[in-house]
Amino acid sequence: MTVRRLAENQPASFAFTAENEAWAQREIAKYPPGRQASAVLALMWRAQEQNDYWLPKAAIEKVAALLDMPVIRALEVATFYSMFNLSPVGRHHVQVCGTTPCVLRGAEEIKKICEQRIGAQNHVTADGALSWVEVECLGACCNAPMAQINNDYYEDLDARNFAKLLDDLVAGRPVAKGSQTGRVSSEPVGGLTSLTSLYGVDGRGAPGEAAPVSNGDSPGAEGVETGAGDVAG
Repeated sequence: MTVRRLAENQPASFAFTAENEAWAQREIAKYPPGRQASAVLALMWRAQEQNDYWLPKAAIEKVAALLDMPVIRALEVATFYSMFNLSPVGRHHVQVCGTTPCVLRGAEEIKKICEQRIGAQNHVTADGALSWVEVECLGACCNAPMAQINNDYYEDLDARNFAKLLDDLVAGRPVAKGSQTGRVSSEPVGGLTSLTSLYGVDGRGAPGEAAPVSNGDSPGAEGVETGAGDVAG
């Protein structure tokens, strides 16, 4: 288990903006008296977003005060969850998945690019643009290797497209989120091999055409239609 500590250099204070303070009060009101601490993750996340995507000690203390919970309990939450950055990060914070499926598909090459392009983990580049850290499974194993950059997933990475991705982000050029090879969702690399009559061979469906709807002649058709209707509702 990774030891997570607060940054040595801390701001003297933290206060929510008026808008975020009002949002926090609405969030707290969702819970019955005595259960306000249930809002701790939401409030810490909002504090982190407000503070350039890292969570200082003063913000943790502010959240604890709002929720009437001991500061040590708030610190336990902040240091347990890796989604909270306890020191400053770059404008583009890269979280590289280092779990087995990604390693088998080339995650070590992605980490080498980070070390060459950015430096050591948790280091912020001189221009403030990039930082990186290795994390555990991010749940996109089918499209390994992958990384989360800020709030978005970038999948099917290799040394070449990942290096270009970093360059484009720093330069402010538009980038494609998700698969970097054009893969649709988590389909096979070569395209769909089943359900092609429903989704099309490219996984997107035939342009301008609705997916075919069963007329009820095939076995189980009514159940399929009912299930689809339930989901849509």
